[in-house]
Amino acid sequence: MFTLNRLQSNTALFMALSVTVGTVAPLMTSAPSLAQTSFSDVSSNYWASQFIQQLSQRGVIAGFPDGTFRPEEPVTRAQFAAMINKAFSKSAQRQPINFNDVPSNYWAYSAIRQAYTIGFLSGYPGNVFRPNQAIPREQVLVSLANGLEYAAGGNVESTLQYYNDSGSISGYARTPIAAATERKIVVNYPNVKFLNPSVTATRAQVAAFIYQALVSANQAAAINSPYVVSLQTTPPPVTTVTIPQGTIIPVKYEKAAKILVTKDETAPLTLTTSQSVITQDGTVVIPAGSQVIGELKPAQGGSQFVAQKLILTNGKEYNLIATSDVITKTETVRKGTSTTSIIKNTVLGAGAAAAVSAVTGDRAIATEEILGGAGIGALIGLFFGRNSVDLIAIEPNTDLEMTINQNLLISLQ
Repeated sequence: MFTLNRLQSNTALFMALSVTVGTVAPLMTSAPSLAQTSFSDVSSNYWASQFIQQLSQRGVIAGFPDGTFRPEEPVTRAQFAAMINKAFSKSAQRQPINFNDVPSNYWAYSAIRQAYTIGFLSGYPGNVFRPNQAIPREQVLVSLANGLEYAAGGNVESTLQYYNDSGSISGYARTPIAAATERKIVVNYPNVKFLNPSVTATRAQVAAFIYQALVSANQAAAINSPYVVSLQTTPPPVTTVTIPQGTIIPVKYEKAAKILVTKDETAPLTLTTSQSVITQDGTVVIPAGSQVIGELKPAQGGSQFVAQKLILTNGKEYNLIATSDVITKTETVRKGTSTTSIIKNTVLGAGAAAAVSAVTGDRAIATEEILGGAGIGALIGLFFGRNSVDLIAIEPNTDLEMTINQNLLISLQ
């Protein structure tokens, strides 16, 4: 983008804000040993003292021979062109031109041509530059935003609403100033909400703007000043909705139409909500397709699904205390029964799979047909020698509808 340049003699153009110039790294130069770093007319509690001091410590500004900085003096367009030239180095963006009112022997002739060439400054209709015209604050900000090639990322008018006097910003300046605002280049003293766009920029103000431009390009450390405009983005409000105890959540199981488990086993199971849970005003609290993670557990001679966690479709997770009714329906597996007919469109708990394998003598039940992929070899001995076994038969899409046992708080944003 650009680089900060080395210090040249600060005897030339001493009436302007002196900014270092050169062509090679480092990006930020250290102050020469004889550089003035404090000024008799800039007290420590002056609003721009930190901007001025930081720039002087880095050797990028200088004051007047009498030890003053004269922070309230106005800056002309020619002086600002000199500052731009000394502050930033960029490749040419366009061909240089000769302005009718800037003769070749004018003290800032080269600086003006260069500032134009690298895209920081332009002239007025009629090919004039008006070098001795005092530069308004909005022109300084437009120059920095355009020269650094900053574009507004948000809505321009919404950004400019920050300023109580936004209506005074010229049409040509609105988009660049919005970009400068987003980049925290704008410094407003004494009231941060007033831009005063048409007011002549002072040496102190220009120092603050240039320093903030360096900060925006990661070439200077940020200064904690209450006068730097910083847009505060307010996150959307978070609303908490309570799903009351007793609410029913309909669920489904997409892998199979039936689940077989023994009455004594615990098996992991993940279900999906089949319908959205909504509030009375139509707000979706639990979207259809959310996951409910839990277990099938023994209960009162049957099996019951016990929920542990709810994962919404947006990835948010909540601890969930909910249970299904107890399922006591059974299906008897007898010796000689074909395992194909048993496991068709069915998944089994590890205990049920071991029981089926032991009773039928079929040791080829695939692990993908077993909840959790558990091994069944160690369990087969529990059912060895039996001619039949009764298994709990669960139709998950109807039997596992669950009821919330404790109020559930869901955050909406």
